[in-house]
Amino acid sequence: MIRAVAFDVGETLIRDDRGWGAWADWLGVNRHTLSALVGAMVAHGRDNADALRLVRPGIDVEAERAAMERAGRGEVLDESDLYPDVRPALAALRAEGLRVVVAGNQTSRAAELLRALDLPVDALATSGEWGVAKPAREFFARTVELAGVPAGEVLYVGDHPQNDVVPARAAGLRAVHLRRGPFGHLWADSEDAQAAEVRVGNLTDLVAAVRSL
Repeated sequence: MIRAVAFDVGETLIRDDRGWGAWADWLGVNRHTLSALVGAMVAHGRDNADALRLVRPGIDVEAERAAMERAGRGEVLDESDLYPDVRPALAALRAEGLRVVVAGNQTSRAAELLRALDLPVDALATSGEWGVAKPAREFFARTVELAGVPAGEVLYVGDHPQNDVVPARAAGLRAVHLRRGPFGHLWADSEDAQAAEVRVGNLTDLVAAVRSL
């Protein structure tokens, strides 16, 4: 039985292109160049932040992020960053009587911006607030606490097989692989993605799949 659905953030609820564009502008590199480097990191299964380290060797990503904030060029999220199926899908799942939560690898600032969007969810938290990030088992333990139901009754939805599907299942949650964004498309046919209980290409199809479960 599914009683709660938990969502990743990047390339699940929101597009990441604005954020990477801001990094490219800040570091003084062509946006296409940084985008291609992010793609290369994805293809090699590496942390996509390694693209920043290729552009500027030795970069302290968190210190640089703080400098961007001080310069008034920090994180921005608004309605245009949401995928168009997000609000309808979240609302539909809640209408089914499910608890809907958001838990992703984002900063504390991103959590503030997401809350300002007033999404139809019951709870929202990020790794920056928790001090622990995916794929750590503790992250998923915190997600289960946020969901407020046993792990086996939580369906975790994300695009990244290695960060979302595999560790969620290892922590006792059920998992959905969303074929969206670089990770979602590139690794869609991988063994890790196939380990998901449900595989969908959009959140509209997710709602139908959850109903069938």
